[in-house]
Amino acid sequence: MSFFSQLEMRARQVDSLLCIGLDPQPEDLTEPTAAAAQEYCIRLIEGCSEVAAAFKPNAAFFEAFGPPGAEALRAVIAAVPEGIPVILDAKRGDIASTATAYAQAAFQAYRANAVTVNPYLGRDAVEPFLEDPEHGVFLLCKTSNPGAADLQDLLVFPGGLALFENIARLAQGWNVKDNLGLVVGATHPEALRRVRLLAPELWILAPGVGAQGGDLQAALSAGLRADGLGMLIPVSRLIGRAKHPRREAEALCQAINQERRVLAKSAEKRPVEQAEKRRLSVRDLADGLLDAGCVQFGEFTLKSGLLSPVYIDLRRLVGYPALLQQVGQAYLPVLHDLEFDRLAALPYAALPIATAISLQGGWPMVYPRKEVKAYGTRAEIEGVFREGEKVVVIDDLTTTGGSKFEAIGRLVAAGLRVEDVVVLIDRESGAAEALAQAGYRLHAVFSLSWLVSDWEGQGKITAEQAEAVRRFILATR
Repeated sequence: MSFFSQLEMRARQVDSLLCIGLDPQPEDLTEPTAAAAQEYCIRLIEGCSEVAAAFKPNAAFFEAFGPPGAEALRAVIAAVPEGIPVILDAKRGDIASTATAYAQAAFQAYRANAVTVNPYLGRDAVEPFLEDPEHGVFLLCKTSNPGAADLQDLLVFPGGLALFENIARLAQGWNVKDNLGLVVGATHPEALRRVRLLAPELWILAPGVGAQGGDLQAALSAGLRADGLGMLIPVSRLIGRAKHPRREAEALCQAINQERRVLAKSAEKRPVEQAEKRRLSVRDLADGLLDAGCVQFGEFTLKSGLLSPVYIDLRRLVGYPALLQQVGQAYLPVLHDLEFDRLAALPYAALPIATAISLQGGWPMVYPRKEVKAYGTRAEIEGVFREGEKVVVIDDLTTTGGSKFEAIGRLVAAGLRVEDVVVLIDRESGAAEALAQAGYRLHAVFSLSWLVSDWEGQGKITAEQAEAVRRFILATR
């Protein structure tokens, strides 16, 4: 099982999102020794394990005691009952072989299930921690300390996202094994809200409730997923220094669950929030297409013979599974507004796209063959369907619309009805008008002019490149 599958199973089992921090600070110990730190933490584990979704020992308070502290940390982690995830709060971050060694220390020497990691050095410094899906990583995104804004709020691009938002966006793509989450302080509810919009499914470790003054209600409202999960609330001093730690942990767990129930009753998102979520996800996808080389600028000869300043190659999506999944998601809002029985994918670029849509939307799929087999069933339309059913045509992009008519002709000849064509990108070269004249409606996730304007605004392409595309669009209409 992946780390977050294990964590989610534990959270559901005990109906808790409480992560109990194990921070043996000197003032909390009977004496300043590693043995006293170990005793302090094991007492908390034994008293609170029935309500804990996870435990989070802080490596610094153990390492301060030298080699005996390392032994105490191992003993504390070993004392956590099986099935309860242990997150080592170590905030590691280094390159190449050093990162690998840090990962070995966390997961093999200390036997932790997850570790906090600093992403400042980039993806290659994070990857050693992500190799085994059973081991998790919480990536520092927007930390709970007052100085977090010094770096984490800096804008990455002119008019673009803040650094912490960009980390959340990157984490979405790096989470290929369901073992990457984010650290976002409960002291920053607005940042929590922004991160949740950018990373709707990732788990968030949200420190800051208790001694740091984070508002539990505001944090949960901003950071919980729609299913009432996706967040861990780590609390250490408030529980560790309580007269009755178990009672304090139970009270916190009840407070968290009470707020989860309140939020569940008002689960319908505000229209403004939904619009903001769509805006951020659309921009994220647009940037992903450019970064993956699905859109290139230069001088290209198109199939029609036209000389174009831009080339769109969505066949490259098969090399980027996470991006392909995003593309499939982007079609869903358009398709939910249409009436149809099946998807009809056009070979070849649209086949993986339509498959991604089908898997996420639950719609069955057919596709017209380009070349009919001379053996077997000799079917022109692959898939299961009944005569008279309505299909929506799925393709990657459209220029003049010419290639769509041949495919639509085959679908109609097989007894299927077609009213709508949905593409990812409309090159705006007359396809919408041509299809409309034939009685079909074109729907597009992106127009080419919107894409180039957005990329130009972020500084991702030059003004000259954007203007060349605009001139081309005008000339081909």
